[in-house]
Order: sequence, then C-alpha cells, then structure tokens
Amino acid sequence: MLPWILLALPVAALAATDNVHGVPPHLRAKYTPLSKGADPTWRCLDGSKEIAWSAVNDDYCDCSDGSDEPGTGACPNTTFYCANEGHIGASVPSSRVNDGLCEPECCDGSDERPGVCKNKCKEIGEVHRAKVAAETKLRKTGSKIRSTYLAFAQKEKKRLEETIASSEKAVSSKQEEVDRLKDLVERAESISQEALEYKKQSLLYQTLMEHHFALKSLQREHQKHLEREKELGDILNSLRSGYNPNYQDMAVLEAVRGWEYLAGLPHINDVKKDDEATPEELGSDEAAEEEEEEDPNMWTPEQLENSLGKLLNTDYESLLLEHDKHIGAPAEESLLFDLSAYIPDVLLPQYETVRDSLLTWLKTIGILKASSNAETADNSRAKQALSDAEKALRSVADEKASSEEELSRLFDPAWFGTDGQFKKLQGTCLEKEVGDYTYEVCLFGEAKQKPNKGGSTFSLGHFASWNDAEGISPGSPEYYGKQHYTRGTKCWNGPMRSVQLVWTCGTENAITAVQELEKCEYEFTGTSPALCLPPDGPENGRKDEL
Repeated sequence: MLPWILLALPVAALAATDNVHGVPPHLRAKYTPLSKGADPTWRCLDGSKEIAWSAVNDDYCDCSDGSDEPGTGACPNTTFYCANEGHIGASVPSSRVNDGLCEPECCDGSDERPGVCKNKCKEIGEVHRAKVAAETKLRKTGSKIRSTYLAFAQKEKKRLEETIASSEKAVSSKQEEVDRLKDLVERAESISQEALEYKKQSLLYQTLMEHHFALKSLQREHQKHLEREKELGDILNSLRSGYNPNYQDMAVLEAVRGWEYLAGLPHINDVKKDDEATPEELGSDEAAEEEEEEDPNMWTPEQLENSLGKLLNTDYESLLLEHDKHIGAPAEESLLFDLSAYIPDVLLPQYETVRDSLLTWLKTIGILKASSNAETADNSRAKQALSDAEKALRSVADEKASSEEELSRLFDPAWFGTDGQFKKLQGTCLEKEVGDYTYEVCLFGEAKQKPNKGGSTFSLGHFASWNDAEGISPGSPEYYGKQHYTRGTKCWNGPMRSVQLVWTCGTENAITAVQELEKCEYEFTGTSPALCLPPDGPENGRKDEL
C-alpha cells in the first residue's frame, strides 16, 4: 500500500522529503530552496557555494562542509539524524548510513534503505518511558528524604553557631579565672608563711572565719530540722487521712485542723483523699504575704539547700590575698623579685637562673629561711587550682575550635556539600557481606574489611576526597558520585589498601556491591538519598539518549 501512496505524491513533494532526510529538527528551516521555478538552488551551510537543490542528498558530496548530504554517507565527518518517532531522536556518524547494519541508535531503521531494518521505536520507547518514570519516582521519593538532610544541616549550622558563641563566653570567663589564679599563685609564692600567718590575724579574716563556722553550724542544724519536719509531716498526713471524724475526738480533730492550716491544706472532708493538693500547689495567703515582705537579698530554701555548701568551700586565704591587692597593700617581695619587672624578656631566663641559685645558696648558709611544709602545701593547693582552671580553659577552647572547624566544613563542597546534604551521613556505617568477609564503610571516616569466621580486621583507608578526576567540577553531581578512602593497611607485597565508593540516587543508604578492581584496591557500589536531586533539578536539564 505504501509504494502506491508514494507514487500518488507529486514529484516535488518526493524531492522535498528526500532533501531533508537525516536533517536534525533545529536545521530543518535551512534546508529549503533559495528560489522557485524549474531549477531551484540551495546554499551550503558554510556559505561556500550555491548548488542545485536537486543535488542535496544525491549521494555526492558537493559542499566542503558536507552539509548537502545529511541523509547519505557521501561526505566524511558528518552525522545522520534518526527521527525515531515514538522514542527519542538520535544522531549517528554518516559513515554508518546505508552500510547494511541496523544501528541501535536508529530504532526506526531510517539509517538504511526501506525494508532493511524494522521500526522498533514503539516498543523501545515504551520500555524507555517506563524506565524514566521509575527513575523519576525514585528521584522524587529520594529528594524528599534529601530535603530532611538539608534541614538537618541548617539545624546543625544554628547549633554550631550557638555553641561557638557560648564557648567564646566560656573561654573569656575561664581565661579571667586563670589570670586570677596565676596572680594568686605568684603572690602566694612571693609571700612568706610568717607573713601569711600575720595577715590571718587581721580582724577581717577572723570575722570571715567566725561567719564560716556559724554558717556551717546553721547548715547542720538546718538539715536536722528539715529531717524532723519531714518525719512530723509524714505522721500528721497519715493521721489526717486515717482518722475517723465521727468519733469526735477533739484532740485529734484540733491537731488535724492545726496541721491543715499550717500546711495550707483544705479540710480532709472537703476533698477526695486521692486528689489532695500538696502544700506546694496550694500555699497560703499568709505565706504569700510574708514572701512579699521578705528582703530580696535573703536566701531561698533552694539556695540554702543547694548553694550553701559551695559558699562554705570558699578559699578564704585566697580572698585575703585578693583583699590585699584590692586595697593596694604593698607586696612583701624582696628587691630580687621586683627586678624581674624591669629586665628585658630576652635576659629574663638568665636572671631567674642566677636569682634561684642565689636564693638556694642563701638558704643553705641560713641567711634565708626555707619554706615550711605548710607554705609548700598552700602553694600546692593554689597551683592545683590553677592547673584545674587551665585544664578547663583548654577544654572549652578545644570545643570552640572543634565547632568552628565543623561549621567551616558544613557547606564546603569538598566536605559535606554546597547545601550540607551529606552532614547527616557523617559517621553512618554501611555494611555488605561478601563471601567470608563483611565490608564496612563509615562515611567520612574509615572503611574496613572484617572476617566473618575470625581473624584480623584490615583498614581499607580513611576518607580522603570526593571525585577528583580531571574535568570534574567540585559541587557538581558527578563530583559527589564517588568518594575515595585511602592509606589503609598495607597489603603483603602490595600497595596500601584503598576504596572508591561509587554511589547513586536511592531511597536508602546502602552498599549494594563490592569488588576488588586491582590487588587491594576495592570498589564499593551504593545508593543514598543525598544524591537524589529533585526531578525538575539541573540534572534533568539534559535529554536522555539511547
């Protein structure tokens, strides 16, 4: 039927169809004759010459750029376009046109003469569209999970910024404490034990110690009263809930009413026993009025319970020394110690060496008295306090530095991605059992090979970089398609073990396959939602081709 239809068409129509054979859609408009009439002409696409329109696709190369033969193999280094209706258009080298072989790219068979290749575009297109739909669904689901990773990164950013701000304040506070204790140690080392004992005889110190022992005694008595009050309260609560008011025992009734008033409780007959309010919940108007009239500087019961012990542990000797500094008391140091403030830093070590040697010699011959055990103990306590404060300072400083490093990596393309999408996966360990071994990779950490039946575990390397192949741009989807783990345990008579993790979009974080490409060089294949860009994302800007 088709040959008869073709014969019924005008000759001009047949010629037009032949002339655009193999022309891609974006060039169709350029394949029209320049003039009408009996002998229309056409200009080569490079503009080099004008030829007869009938010479286009006549299987003879007339144009230097080969543009006159888009549908034949007459011109070298040209391409042929297969329309592939029902599927996706594709291009093949013109050298494959009319060679008797059915190219898989041209599922419509248009690269060969009619009847040589069967048109399979409908079947292939249906399979391709089903595959694309499945991939789109996968990416859509995976991208939703990925969005939670992005939200996690933003929360991490906020948390780290708050941690850094808090650490900065802590560092400043700890540094002030270290400076204070350093000054105390220096002052304690420069003052003799006799001078310290003399200072302890001051009225201020004696009064502080009297207050100290008074508070300690009050604390002890307060604790006793609290214990007795609890015991009495338990007894009265038991009496209140268990007595029978019908007996009209006035002594018991008076005791119960008195306890209810004192504790701010309703009468037992007015409420259900199981729903009794506690004194803390109800309270009394009288108590509220008393609290309003109290001096705001008075301690609350909670402070007495929780903070009094800390107050009693105050180092009063340190306070005494700080008091001397506050009032500007002259330091009881010898001229040798005063000189250190005037000596250049470069000469200070030599000076201190000579000074210490001189002091040792003076103590040996009895001119200076050696420090007593009590003085040494006092200095040791002060130094220990300074050491503890310096340790605490280093701890908060390290925490601050660690948080700053984490924050700098959060949106770094070379670490957790431009959107921080991989931060959620840091430390996530994925495993795959293959034969006698279980292979594990802890993302951004270490990869391992673990035997299933006993034996040694080998390190396969630590995270080193993303895909560093030439031509791959940091931050691109291809860049995040591969991770390198290097410098693992050295193989016997071989290289250090290493892993390249090749992964793609998937709804789960998983290792799907493990293979050893070369000796001790492994490839893990896996999936992760972190690589699932939205279906309408930049990765889908291209068109899929066979």
